[in-house]
Amino acid sequence: MLKKIALAALLSASALAAHAAELKIGASNVPHAEILEEAAPLLKEKGVDLTIIPFQDYILPNTALANEEIDANYFQHIPYLNEVLSQNPSYKFVNAGAIHIEPIGIYSKGVKSLKDLPDGAKIVIRDAVADQGRILSIFEREGVLKLKDGVEKTSATIDDIVENPKNIDFSTQIEAALLPQAYQNEEGDAVVINANYALGAGIDPVNEPIAVESGENNPYANIITVREGDENKPEIKELIAVLHSKQIQDWIKEKYKGAVLPVSE
Repeated sequence: MLKKIALAALLSASALAAHAAELKIGASNVPHAEILEEAAPLLKEKGVDLTIIPFQDYILPNTALANEEIDANYFQHIPYLNEVLSQNPSYKFVNAGAIHIEPIGIYSKGVKSLKDLPDGAKIVIRDAVADQGRILSIFEREGVLKLKDGVEKTSATIDDIVENPKNIDFSTQIEAALLPQAYQNEEGDAVVINANYALGAGIDPVNEPIAVESGENNPYANIITVREGDENKPEIKELIAVLHSKQIQDWIKEKYKGAVLPVSE
């Protein structure tokens, strides 16, 4: 009987290996690739072989997805994806599932709070219109500027500022990957850094910012992006299920100590 059970288990494992699906996913190094690496063994048990392709910027992962060089990418939030799709009508991408939130932080070596910013302060932010609303919302929450009444926060831009008593100047010409360097070099009175780049540069995104956005009801969850129609593939559904599993969510909480917040569904 034991021999029959062992043989059945062996045949089952062989069948799983023979029919293993392959997933090639483009991801930012931190935390996206790290989360996928943690999920890979669990996916392997489900019959999905995961290959992670690291990317250093926010342009090439979508280019690679459009060119079918990868099956999915994991680095962007929905407002950024919507901006990309509006600029690239040929891209037919959809959100397969929200995985985590990286609360964005504002860093300064010269002041302790946004209210302490000097008149004419220079604020360095990344070169993406999609992030302007989330950044400006932090400044508005802290009472240092006001946005136009009724403006949708996820689509707000610098042009929607109606009150700016400190004459704050937002500099929008720098790539996201260079923001930590700008902060260390004190290139502005404050620098807004995405949590993944802060983590990658050894900057503490929980305790070091002078202001940080709330994770509650946050619309900037990082998602798994796929080509339209692929969201229904069994291997993509398995990926989302594993990333939403308690094991991975608990790992995210323990690993990143609040710098990265898991999304359960």
